[in-house]
Amino acid sequence: MPPTGDPLARSYRRLLLAYPRAYRRERGEEILGLLLDGAPAGRTRPTLREAADLIRAGLRCRLGRPASSTVGVWAVLTALICGLFTAALASRVAWETSRPQPDRAEFAAVFAEAFPGHRLGEDVSTARALFVFYSQPVSRASLRGLLLGDGGEYQEGATGGSAVGLMPASEAETLATAQQRLRAAGWQVYEPTSEVLQTCADPRCDPASQPVETVLVARRGDTVLRATFEDPRSFGSYLGVELQRAAPPAVLPAAVLAGLVGGVLAWLVFAWTSRRTEDRRRAPLLLGITLFLWWAPALLSTASLAPHHFDEPHPNWHPLWEWLGQPTLSLFFLVGLATALILLATALTPRRDLHPLRISLG
Repeated sequence: MPPTGDPLARSYRRLLLAYPRAYRRERGEEILGLLLDGAPAGRTRPTLREAADLIRAGLRCRLGRPASSTVGVWAVLTALICGLFTAALASRVAWETSRPQPDRAEFAAVFAEAFPGHRLGEDVSTARALFVFYSQPVSRASLRGLLLGDGGEYQEGATGGSAVGLMPASEAETLATAQQRLRAAGWQVYEPTSEVLQTCADPRCDPASQPVETVLVARRGDTVLRATFEDPRSFGSYLGVELQRAAPPAVLPAAVLAGLVGGVLAWLVFAWTSRRTEDRRRAPLLLGITLFLWWAPALLSTASLAPHHFDEPHPNWHPLWEWLGQPTLSLFFLVGLATALILLATALTPRRDLHPLRISLG
């Protein structure tokens, strides 16, 4: 048996932890002996190539299915999507460190600061929660709609109001004044964007007669302002303003840490399940269904949100769960979760013994 006090032997033993425990019990001492016999005299640590080969072979051994050339790809896809889901959950929890959404007094002060001479209407709506569903706090009664069709209405709350009366200055003057005053007050002001609203479906309609919506976005600290200049003939007011909180600082580190931990744990669970279901024909089908139901909403949502983010300024990005299609397409997630649980239950049932894996050390 190799001497336990040998620093090279200790290093090799640590690297052999990449292999499953059962494999180490059966082959560990044999592999260690071969490695030590092949090492030149005086070496105290493995070479980088040896370390990489042992880790690669050990991780591949954990996946089982030696005849499969794609099991590594499925493991990475599973770990990645689970890591993203874990990161999204952690980011939602971290959102709770945010200040409450702006109240009426804060909104009125910002409105007066940015738009002097404009009269704010009495109908100012305040956010009843940090995140709302149809402008109401999420409750048990809203879970059915939230999870089964109306998940897109789960949004960050905002405090909003509109200007009333006649516009005291032109839109261009009002916009320029707002930009100047906001910058002077310490706001970071983004370049305004304009969009022609297609209110007439008839191709004979004059494009120049269509209303134009101009949006001004600014941020100061953890507060985001969004002012929309609209056609009062269509919207009843020439100016609508919203205030809401930006993502608190804890969101990003919480998401990154949770995503890494979740991804590693998901990879280990996948590897264990893969070895336990080598003789189960329905396991690949269950895995394929699960990954399709989890990845399809994420890819569709990302393809939709990415152009939207390039088209207009976003001082506060959409939350991570929206990029994953949640809770808008949460039915897909729930069905995928059910198939994943069936797959885990399959792995827990007794199986027949399989022949030992033969993994090359590279």
